[in-house]
Amino acid sequence: MTQFRFTPLCQSLPATVPFVGPETQERTQGRPFKTRLGANENIFGPSPHAVQAMCSAASWMYADPEHHELRSALAHHHGTSPAHLMIGEGIDGLLGYLVRLFIGPGDHVVTSDGAYPTFNYHVTGFGGQLHKAPYRGDHEDPAALFDLAARVDAKLVYLANPDNPMGSHHSGADLLRALDHLPQGCLLICDEAYVECAPKGTQLPVSADDPRVIRMRTFSKAYGLAGARVGYAIGHRDLIAAFNKVRNHFGMNRAALAGALAALQDQDWLTKTNAKIATARARIAAIASQNGLRALPSATNFVTIDCGKDGAFAQAVLNGLIAQGIFVRMPFSTPQNRCIRVSCGPDHDLDLFAAALPSAIRQAQAMA
Repeated sequence: MTQFRFTPLCQSLPATVPFVGPETQERTQGRPFKTRLGANENIFGPSPHAVQAMCSAASWMYADPEHHELRSALAHHHGTSPAHLMIGEGIDGLLGYLVRLFIGPGDHVVTSDGAYPTFNYHVTGFGGQLHKAPYRGDHEDPAALFDLAARVDAKLVYLANPDNPMGSHHSGADLLRALDHLPQGCLLICDEAYVECAPKGTQLPVSADDPRVIRMRTFSKAYGLAGARVGYAIGHRDLIAAFNKVRNHFGMNRAALAGALAALQDQDWLTKTNAKIATARARIAAIASQNGLRALPSATNFVTIDCGKDGAFAQAVLNGLIAQGIFVRMPFSTPQNRCIRVSCGPDHDLDLFAAALPSAIRQAQAMA
Protein backbone atom coordinates (compact mmCIF):
# COMPACT_ATOMS: atom_id res chain seq x y z
CA MET A 1 0.00 0.00 0.00
CA THR A 2 1.33 3.45 -0.92
CA GLN A 3 2.23 5.59 2.10
CA PHE A 4 2.17 9.34 1.60
CA ARG A 5 4.05 11.44 4.13
CA PHE A 6 1.26 13.91 4.89
CA THR A 7 1.71 16.37 7.73
CA PRO A 8 0.11 15.44 11.05
CA LEU A 9 -2.34 18.33 10.55
CA CYS A 10 -3.38 17.02 7.13
CA GLN A 11 -3.80 13.51 8.53
CA SER A 12 -6.07 14.85 11.27
CA LEU A 13 -8.46 16.63 8.89
CA PRO A 14 -11.49 15.11 7.19
CA ALA A 15 -11.86 15.45 3.45
CA THR A 16 -14.13 18.47 3.10
CA VAL A 17 -16.10 20.02 0.26
CA PRO A 18 -17.60 23.27 1.61
CA PHE A 19 -20.28 23.25 -1.10
CA VAL A 20 -21.58 20.42 -3.25
CA GLY A 21 -21.84 22.02 -6.67
CA PRO A 22 -24.91 21.76 -8.89
CA GLU A 23 -22.81 19.96 -11.49
CA THR A 24 -22.13 17.18 -8.97
CA GLN A 25 -25.84 16.91 -8.24
CA GLU A 26 -26.64 16.82 -11.96
CA ARG A 27 -24.20 13.96 -12.50
CA THR A 28 -25.70 12.08 -9.55
CA GLN A 29 -29.25 12.57 -10.85
CA GLY A 30 -28.31 11.88 -14.45
CA ARG A 31 -30.02 15.02 -15.72
CA PRO A 32 -29.44 18.80 -15.77
CA PHE A 33 -31.32 21.26 -13.60
CA LYS A 34 -34.03 23.29 -15.29
CA THR A 35 -32.84 26.40 -13.49
CA ARG A 36 -29.90 27.26 -11.29
CA LEU A 37 -31.13 29.35 -8.36
CA GLY A 38 -28.86 28.12 -5.60
CA ALA A 39 -25.33 29.47 -6.08
CA ASN A 40 -26.07 33.23 -5.88
CA GLU A 41 -24.57 33.76 -9.31
CA ASN A 42 -25.85 36.72 -11.29
CA ILE A 43 -28.08 34.98 -13.81
CA PHE A 44 -28.71 38.33 -15.52
CA GLY A 45 -25.10 38.13 -16.73
CA PRO A 46 -22.15 40.51 -16.97
CA SER A 47 -21.75 43.66 -19.00
CA PRO A 48 -21.42 42.95 -22.74
CA HIS A 49 -18.24 45.03 -22.58
CA ALA A 50 -16.83 42.55 -20.06
CA VAL A 51 -17.69 39.62 -22.32
CA GLN A 52 -16.02 41.33 -25.28
CA ALA A 53 -12.93 42.16 -23.25
CA MET A 54 -12.55 38.55 -22.14
CA CYS A 55 -12.99 37.27 -25.68
CA SER A 56 -10.37 39.72 -26.96
CA ALA A 57 -7.78 39.07 -24.25
CA ALA A 58 -4.48 37.59 -25.40
CA SER A 59 -4.89 34.39 -23.39
CA TRP A 60 -1.60 32.95 -24.64
CA MET A 61 0.14 35.51 -22.39
CA TYR A 62 0.50 35.28 -18.63
CA ALA A 63 -1.35 37.99 -16.75
CA ASP A 64 0.50 40.93 -15.23
CA PRO A 65 1.39 39.58 -11.76
CA GLU A 66 0.92 43.09 -10.29
CA HIS A 67 -2.57 43.42 -11.80
CA HIS A 68 -1.67 47.07 -12.39
CA GLU A 69 -4.55 48.14 -14.63
CA LEU A 70 -7.31 46.70 -12.47
CA ARG A 71 -5.73 47.82 -9.20
CA SER A 72 -5.34 51.36 -10.55
CA ALA A 73 -8.94 51.46 -11.74
CA LEU A 74 -10.20 50.11 -8.41
CA ALA A 75 -8.11 52.65 -6.53
CA HIS A 76 -9.73 55.45 -8.53
CA HIS A 77 -13.18 53.89 -7.99
CA HIS A 78 -12.71 53.73 -4.21
CA GLY A 79 -10.74 56.94 -3.78
CA THR A 80 -7.62 55.24 -2.47
CA SER A 81 -4.26 54.05 -3.82
CA PRO A 82 -3.23 50.78 -5.50
CA ALA A 83 -1.08 50.06 -2.44
CA HIS A 84 -4.29 49.50 -0.46
CA LEU A 85 -5.64 46.87 -2.87
CA MET A 86 -4.91 43.20 -3.50
CA ILE A 87 -6.43 41.17 -6.33
CA GLY A 88 -7.07 37.46 -5.84
CA GLU A 89 -8.86 34.38 -7.08
CA GLY A 90 -12.22 35.46 -5.72
CA ILE A 91 -12.81 36.25 -2.06
CA ASP A 92 -12.27 32.54 -1.37
CA GLY A 93 -8.68 32.75 -2.58
CA LEU A 94 -7.99 35.95 -0.68
CA LEU A 95 -9.40 34.44 2.53
CA GLY A 96 -7.02 31.53 2.10
CA TYR A 97 -4.02 33.84 1.75
CA LEU A 98 -5.12 35.96 4.70
CA VAL A 99 -5.58 32.97 6.99
CA ARG A 100 -2.19 31.68 5.93
CA LEU A 101 -0.65 35.02 6.94
CA PHE A 102 -2.21 35.01 10.41
CA ILE A 103 -3.13 31.54 11.56
CA GLY A 104 -1.01 28.61 12.67
CA PRO A 105 -1.80 25.59 14.84
CA GLY A 106 -3.71 26.64 17.95
CA ASP A 107 -4.42 30.24 16.92
CA HIS A 108 -7.97 31.39 17.68
CA VAL A 109 -10.50 32.69 15.15
CA VAL A 110 -14.09 33.85 15.64
CA THR A 111 -16.98 33.62 13.21
CA SER A 112 -20.76 33.20 13.33
CA ASP A 113 -22.37 29.78 13.64
CA GLY A 114 -23.78 29.07 10.18
CA ALA A 115 -21.82 31.80 8.35
CA TYR A 116 -19.88 31.31 5.11
CA PRO A 117 -18.22 27.88 5.50
CA THR A 118 -15.28 28.34 3.13
CA PHE A 119 -13.61 30.67 5.63
CA ASN A 120 -13.87 27.95 8.28
CA TYR A 121 -12.34 25.49 5.82
CA HIS A 122 -9.25 27.68 5.48
CA VAL A 123 -8.93 28.18 9.24
CA THR A 124 -9.01 24.48 10.07
CA GLY A 125 -6.70 23.78 7.12
CA PHE A 126 -3.99 25.86 8.78
CA GLY A 127 -4.61 24.43 12.25
CA GLY A 128 -6.63 27.32 13.67
CA GLN A 129 -9.22 26.95 16.42
CA LEU A 130 -12.70 28.15 15.43
CA HIS A 131 -15.08 29.76 17.92
CA LYS A 132 -18.63 30.57 16.85
CA ALA A 133 -21.17 33.11 18.06
CA PRO A 134 -24.88 32.65 17.29
CA TYR A 135 -26.89 34.88 15.00
CA ARG A 136 -29.27 37.33 16.64
CA GLY A 137 -32.58 37.83 14.85
CA ASP A 138 -31.21 36.34 11.61
CA HIS A 139 -28.38 38.90 11.66
CA GLU A 140 -24.74 38.37 12.45
CA ASP A 141 -24.11 39.84 15.91
CA PRO A 142 -21.04 42.13 15.98
CA ALA A 143 -21.23 42.66 19.75
CA ALA A 144 -21.26 38.90 20.41
CA LEU A 145 -18.48 38.30 17.90
CA PHE A 146 -16.21 40.94 19.39
CA ASP A 147 -16.95 39.84 22.96
CA LEU A 148 -16.07 36.25 22.07
CA ALA A 149 -12.91 37.44 20.33
CA ALA A 150 -11.81 39.18 23.51
CA ARG A 151 -12.46 36.08 25.63
CA VAL A 152 -10.45 33.72 23.41
CA ASP A 153 -7.79 36.24 22.28
CA ALA A 154 -8.73 35.78 18.63
CA LYS A 155 -6.42 37.01 15.89
CA LEU A 156 -9.20 37.20 13.27
CA VAL A 157 -12.96 37.84 13.30
CA TYR A 158 -15.06 37.14 10.21
CA LEU A 159 -18.29 39.03 9.53
CA ALA A 160 -20.18 39.28 6.24
CA ASN A 161 -22.21 42.42 5.56
CA PRO A 162 -24.61 41.83 3.84
CA ASP A 163 -24.79 38.32 5.19
CA ASN A 164 -24.81 35.00 3.39
CA PRO A 165 -26.92 32.86 3.91
CA MET A 166 -29.60 35.07 5.51
CA GLY A 167 -29.48 38.13 3.25
CA SER A 168 -29.62 40.47 6.25
CA HIS A 169 -27.38 43.50 6.75
CA HIS A 170 -26.20 46.11 9.21
CA SER A 171 -25.72 49.76 8.35
CA GLY A 172 -22.11 50.78 7.92
CA ALA A 173 -22.55 53.36 10.67
CA ASP A 174 -23.67 50.69 13.14
CA LEU A 175 -20.68 48.50 12.30
CA LEU A 176 -18.34 51.46 12.67
CA ARG A 177 -19.63 52.07 16.19
CA ALA A 178 -19.29 48.38 17.00
CA LEU A 179 -15.63 48.52 15.94
CA ASP A 180 -14.88 50.46 19.11
CA HIS A 181 -15.25 47.12 20.92
CA LEU A 182 -12.99 45.08 18.63
CA PRO A 183 -10.17 43.77 20.84
CA GLN A 184 -6.73 45.30 20.43
CA GLY A 185 -4.62 43.31 17.98
CA CYS A 186 -7.61 41.55 16.41
CA LEU A 187 -8.34 42.02 12.69
CA LEU A 188 -11.92 42.20 11.40
CA ILE A 189 -12.48 40.57 8.02
CA CYS A 190 -15.52 42.39 6.64
CA ASP A 191 -16.82 40.39 3.68
CA GLU A 192 -18.73 42.80 1.46
CA ALA A 193 -19.36 40.40 -1.43
CA TYR A 194 -22.96 41.57 -1.83
CA VAL A 195 -22.55 45.24 -0.94
CA GLU A 196 -23.24 46.48 -4.49
CA CYS A 197 -26.75 44.98 -4.13
CA ALA A 198 -27.37 46.55 -0.71
CA PRO A 199 -29.00 49.83 0.34
CA LYS A 200 -26.87 52.95 0.36
CA GLY A 201 -24.93 53.26 3.60
CA THR A 202 -24.30 49.52 4.03
CA GLN A 203 -20.58 49.53 3.30
CA LEU A 204 -18.27 50.05 6.27
CA PRO A 205 -17.16 53.72 6.19
CA VAL A 206 -13.52 53.33 7.22
CA SER A 207 -10.30 54.56 5.71
CA ALA A 208 -8.39 51.99 3.70
CA ASP A 209 -5.53 52.65 6.15
CA ASP A 210 -7.58 51.61 9.20
CA PRO A 211 -5.48 48.75 10.64
CA ARG A 212 -8.47 47.15 12.38
CA VAL A 213 -10.23 46.03 9.19
CA ILE A 214 -9.71 44.36 5.86
CA ARG A 215 -12.69 44.51 3.48
CA MET A 216 -13.34 41.90 0.80
CA ARG A 217 -15.12 42.58 -2.50
CA THR A 218 -15.86 40.50 -5.58
CA PHE A 219 -16.88 40.65 -9.24
CA SER A 220 -18.80 37.38 -8.81
CA LYS A 221 -22.13 38.79 -7.64
CA ALA A 222 -23.56 42.08 -8.91
CA TYR A 223 -20.99 42.27 -11.73
CA GLY A 224 -21.94 38.79 -12.97
CA LEU A 225 -18.44 37.29 -13.31
CA ALA A 226 -18.60 34.34 -10.91
CA GLY A 227 -16.89 32.04 -13.40
CA ALA A 228 -13.95 34.43 -13.80
CA ARG A 229 -13.04 34.33 -10.07
CA VAL A 230 -11.91 37.91 -9.46
CA GLY A 231 -11.99 39.32 -5.95
CA TYR A 232 -10.12 42.07 -4.18
CA ALA A 233 -9.22 43.19 -0.68
CA ILE A 234 -9.05 46.75 0.63
CA GLY A 235 -6.80 47.25 3.62
CA HIS A 236 -3.83 48.93 5.28
CA ARG A 237 -0.87 49.12 2.90
CA ASP A 238 1.37 47.07 5.22
CA LEU A 239 -1.24 44.31 5.42
CA ILE A 240 -1.76 44.36 1.66
CA ALA A 241 1.99 44.19 1.07
CA ALA A 242 2.18 41.05 3.22
CA PHE A 243 0.03 39.16 0.70
CA ASN A 244 3.04 39.22 -1.62
CA LYS A 245 4.78 36.81 0.76
CA VAL A 246 2.29 34.01 0.17
CA ARG A 247 0.09 34.67 -2.86
CA ASN A 248 0.30 32.91 -6.20
CA HIS A 249 1.61 35.78 -8.30
CA PHE A 250 0.38 34.15 -11.51
CA GLY A 251 -2.88 32.85 -10.05
CA MET A 252 -5.07 35.27 -11.99
CA ASN A 253 -5.75 34.78 -15.69
CA ARG A 254 -5.53 37.60 -18.22
CA ALA A 255 -9.06 37.16 -19.58
CA ALA A 256 -10.61 37.39 -16.12
CA LEU A 257 -8.69 40.57 -15.29
CA ALA A 258 -9.74 42.15 -18.59
CA GLY A 259 -13.37 41.25 -17.95
CA ALA A 260 -13.30 42.68 -14.42
CA LEU A 261 -11.78 45.95 -15.64
CA ALA A 262 -14.44 46.34 -18.34
CA ALA A 263 -17.22 45.46 -15.87
CA LEU A 264 -15.97 48.08 -13.40
CA GLN A 265 -15.99 50.69 -16.15
CA ASP A 266 -19.61 49.91 -17.09
CA GLN A 267 -21.43 51.27 -14.04
CA ASP A 268 -24.58 51.82 -16.13
CA TRP A 269 -24.87 48.05 -16.57
CA LEU A 270 -24.41 47.57 -12.83
CA THR A 271 -27.23 50.03 -12.14
CA LYS A 272 -29.55 48.21 -14.55
CA THR A 273 -28.61 44.84 -13.04
CA ASN A 274 -29.38 46.04 -9.53
CA ALA A 275 -32.81 47.17 -10.73
CA LYS A 276 -33.42 43.65 -12.10
CA ILE A 277 -32.23 42.14 -8.80
CA ALA A 278 -34.64 44.34 -6.84
CA THR A 279 -37.53 43.29 -9.10
CA ALA A 280 -36.60 39.62 -8.71
CA ARG A 281 -36.40 39.93 -4.91
CA ALA A 282 -39.92 41.30 -4.86
CA ARG A 283 -41.12 38.47 -7.14
CA ILE A 284 -39.52 35.78 -4.94
CA ALA A 285 -41.08 37.34 -1.85
CA ALA A 286 -44.49 37.31 -3.56
CA ILE A 287 -44.10 33.64 -4.56
CA ALA A 288 -43.22 32.77 -0.97
CA SER A 289 -46.23 34.65 0.39
CA GLN A 290 -48.59 33.01 -2.10
CA ASN A 291 -47.48 29.65 -0.71
CA GLY A 292 -47.83 30.55 2.96
CA LEU A 293 -44.12 31.12 3.51
CA ARG A 294 -42.27 34.28 4.58
CA ALA A 295 -39.41 35.92 2.72
CA LEU A 296 -36.81 37.58 4.94
CA PRO A 297 -35.68 41.11 4.03
CA SER A 298 -32.73 40.86 1.65
CA ALA A 299 -29.84 43.19 0.82
CA THR A 300 -28.31 40.68 -1.60
CA ASN A 301 -28.96 39.00 -4.94
CA PHE A 302 -30.88 36.19 -3.24
CA VAL A 303 -33.87 35.83 -0.93
CA THR A 304 -33.94 33.59 2.13
CA ILE A 305 -37.40 32.10 2.69
CA ASP A 306 -38.60 31.02 6.13
CA CYS A 307 -40.44 27.72 5.67
CA GLY A 308 -42.09 28.15 9.06
CA LYS A 309 -41.02 24.92 10.73
CA ASP A 310 -37.71 23.20 11.45
CA GLY A 311 -34.66 22.21 9.45
CA ALA A 312 -36.10 18.82 8.51
CA PHE A 313 -39.16 20.45 6.95
CA ALA A 314 -37.05 22.98 5.03
CA GLN A 315 -34.81 20.15 3.81
CA ALA A 316 -37.88 18.30 2.57
CA VAL A 317 -39.04 21.40 0.68
CA LEU A 318 -35.57 21.77 -0.82
CA ASN A 319 -35.50 18.09 -1.81
CA GLY A 320 -38.87 18.50 -3.49
CA LEU A 321 -37.54 21.39 -5.54
CA ILE A 322 -34.36 19.53 -6.46
CA ALA A 323 -36.45 16.55 -7.62
CA GLN A 324 -38.29 18.89 -10.00
CA GLY A 325 -35.07 20.28 -11.43
CA ILE A 326 -34.91 23.50 -9.41
CA PHE A 327 -31.46 24.00 -7.84
CA VAL A 328 -31.66 25.92 -4.55
CA ARG A 329 -29.74 25.75 -1.28
CA MET A 330 -30.42 26.26 2.43
CA PRO A 331 -28.52 27.45 5.53
CA PHE A 332 -26.62 24.77 7.42
CA SER A 333 -27.16 25.64 11.09
CA THR A 334 -30.11 25.79 13.49
CA PRO A 335 -32.27 27.90 13.61
CA GLN A 336 -31.38 29.39 10.22
CA ASN A 337 -31.86 25.98 8.60
CA ARG A 338 -35.62 26.45 8.83
CA CYS A 339 -35.14 28.39 5.57
CA ILE A 340 -34.33 27.83 1.93
CA ARG A 341 -32.32 30.31 -0.14
CA VAL A 342 -33.28 31.32 -3.68
CA SER A 343 -31.08 33.35 -6.02
CA CYS A 344 -32.53 36.17 -8.07
CA GLY A 345 -33.06 35.51 -11.75
CA PRO A 346 -35.08 36.39 -14.85
CA ASP A 347 -38.82 35.76 -15.09
CA HIS A 348 -38.39 32.43 -16.87
CA ASP A 349 -36.34 30.99 -14.01
CA LEU A 350 -38.66 32.35 -11.33
CA ASP A 351 -41.67 30.97 -13.24
CA LEU A 352 -40.13 27.51 -12.93
CA PHE A 353 -39.57 28.05 -9.20
CA ALA A 354 -43.14 29.30 -8.73
CA ALA A 355 -44.53 26.24 -10.53
CA ALA A 356 -42.48 23.76 -8.51
CA LEU A 357 -42.82 25.23 -5.00
CA PRO A 358 -46.46 24.25 -4.22
CA SER A 359 -45.91 20.53 -4.79
CA ALA A 360 -42.59 20.64 -2.90
CA ILE A 361 -44.42 22.11 0.09
CA ARG A 362 -47.23 19.54 -0.13
CA GLN A 363 -44.71 16.70 -0.19
CA ALA A 364 -42.88 18.16 2.81
CA GLN A 365 -46.14 18.53 4.72
CA ALA A 366 -47.05 14.91 3.97
CA MET A 367 -43.73 13.78 5.42
CA ALA A 368 -43.98 15.92 8.57
